[in-house]
Order: sequence, then structure tokens, then C-alpha cells
Amino acid sequence: YSDKNRIYFLDNLRAFIIFLVVWFHAGWVYESSGVLSWVWIVDDPSKNNVAGLFNLILDIFMMPVMFFISGYFAPLSLKRKTGKSFLISRLKRLMVPWILAVLVLLPLYKVIYLFSRDLPQEGLWSYFHFNGGILINQGWLWFLPVLFLFDMVYLAMSKINLPVRNMGMKAAVPAVFLIGFAYSFAMSWYGFYGWTKTILLDFQNERILIYFMAFLVGALCYKLDIFNGKPAGKKLYYILCATIWIPMNMYIIFLLNLIFKPGQYIISGATDIAMTWFGFHLSLLGMMYIVINTFRYFLNRGGKFVNWLNKCSFGVYVVHFIAMGAAGTVLLHSAMPSLVKYGLLTLITFAASNVMVYIYHLSVQGVWQLKADRA
Repeated sequence: YSDKNRIYFLDNLRAFIIFLVVWFHAGWVYESSGVLSWVWIVDDPSKNNVAGLFNLILDIFMMPVMFFISGYFAPLSLKRKTGKSFLISRLKRLMVPWILAVLVLLPLYKVIYLFSRDLPQEGLWSYFHFNGGILINQGWLWFLPVLFLFDMVYLAMSKINLPVRNMGMKAAVPAVFLIGFAYSFAMSWYGFYGWTKTILLDFQNERILIYFMAFLVGALCYKLDIFNGKPAGKKLYYILCATIWIPMNMYIIFLLNLIFKPGQYIISGATDIAMTWFGFHLSLLGMMYIVINTFRYFLNRGGKFVNWLNKCSFGVYVVHFIAMGAAGTVLLHSAMPSLVKYGLLTLITFAASNVMVYIYHLSVQGVWQLKADRA
């Protein structure tokens, strides 16, 4: 897009979602259940219940919105390129940073992990995710190769005249809900929870299809030109804002009962699973609509500071875990209350990551400018 036609709210939303990712990951340092304590980069003994509740809510919509935004820009990128150039551009954008990150940042993850626990450092080979160990795997970097996979599947789909390519939003949204609900129910019923981890791809079994459908809905919104022109009325927006707590609470109550009271059902096994995922998918669609349209209605503008945040957002995602680990280690033995440390860690990580990426951008621009001057 040119500046004249740019949809600023999607850029602003992407930067906001990256902030939520930082918030989400900082929450696991202080989350009281200790589910990820054994593997997380820093495990602070000072815990609170708020972090876990926020993470349950963020986990509903955060990554689907990220994939939605990526999907929205996929048709535009493909339209400007041949299939080959699209492939090369996505390799450069996603897989080159991924390779650098798994060779540099993942080893740093383990260094901080061991240091924060007063454990001795280990042999060099153990710091790489492809050594077959289970401590790190790809960590937060899973998003990059999965998004690359989605881009490649979308490229293949664009070459095939599928009937769904002409689907409208009134048909797409119910289809996404029904397919997602059936998928989630089946994954729970047959016990296919967990992660599939390989050298190249890590993905959450119960979420991968949901993320891909969010990606496709984003691409469909671009094709239907949904965001062009003045937004329609806000009636549905305000209704959802007032009622989203109902399916969200349904999801949280039934999910927590399934996790912490296995075999003790509120209604029955099948019904509890159905209620869990019915609440989840209603919450997912509702929160996506609310978050996307909040930015569309109220934050569809640029500015020097927000443009800087937008420009840095991708890099912040890549580097934020290391900044979080360093800051979390410093805060580890602080006497501050857990909630204070939780807020501080989120803000420090986000700020430090943006500064790191901004310095990187300046250094790269300086190198290119020096080469241009010499030429």
C-alpha cells in the first residue's frame, strides 16, 4: 500500500498484538499453576493468579489475530510477485531470521535458563534445538516456519480454482466456527493434545487448523475489500463488547474443570468437552471481531511513534524472549510483589526489545548508506 491507501489500523494492531505476546510470555514467569515452570526461561518463585487468568484470555485470540493479519497481506504480496519471487521473499522474510535465531537466540535461551537457576552450563552441542533434547526445541520461534508453511499452502491454493475462493463472509464465518468446533472436540475426545516438534516445524496439534483458518479469513477479507471505505455501524461491536464475557467464562470454567478435576465432570464427559469448545470458538470469533474493529474504528491513523513501533514489531517478536530472560533474571530475587514484577517485566521487555531492534535498523541503514556513498 502507498501511504495514501495504507490501512494503518492493521499495522497498529500488529504492534499491539506483539505487545500482548510479550505480556503473555512474561506471565508464565509468575503464573501460579507452574505448568511451564520446568521449561520456561526464568521461573520466579514469586507467583500470582492474575497472570494465569490473563494468559487464558490472551491465548484465545492473540495468535489467531496475528495469523489473520498475515493472511490479509498474503494476497497483496502474491499479486505483486510471481510464484517464485513470492517464495523467495517469504524465505528471506521468515526463514532467514528463523535460521539466525535458532543458531543464536535459542542457545542464549539455555544460557539464561541455566544461569537463572544457578545450574552449571553444559556442552556446546546441547544448546541447539536440533540435538534431540526436549528443553528448548524452537520455543517462541515456532511461529516463523508455521507462517511460512501457511504462505506456501496459500500459494498452492491460489493456483487451483477451488469453490471456496468465491465464498463470502456470511458463509465463511459460520463455516470457520463449525469446522473449528468439530476439530477441537475431536482433538479433545481422542486425546490429541500437545505439540508436534521437529527440527523445522513445531506446532500445537489442537490449534494448527484454527490458525490456518484465521490466516485464510484474513486473505478473504483482503479479496472482499472488507476494510476499504467507511466502517459500517457499531451495533454488533457494542453487543459483542457487552456479552463476550459469557462464552469466555463458559470456556474458562469448563476448561479448568477438565484440567484440574479429570474425571469429575460438571455435566458429562462429552457435554463438558462440547461446552468448553463451544465457548472457546464463540469467544475466539467475538474477540477477533472486537479487537480488529477497535483498531479499525478508533486507531486507524499513523504517527511517528506508532510507525516506529510498527516497523520494529517483527524484530521485537524475534528477540523479545532474550530480553525477557535477562530482565526476569534481574528481577528474580527482588522483594517486590509478584504483580509489580509481572508488570515491570512486561514493560521492560517490550521497551528493551524495541530499542534493540531500532538500533539494529539504524546500523543496517548506516551500512547501506555507507555502501551507497562509496559507490
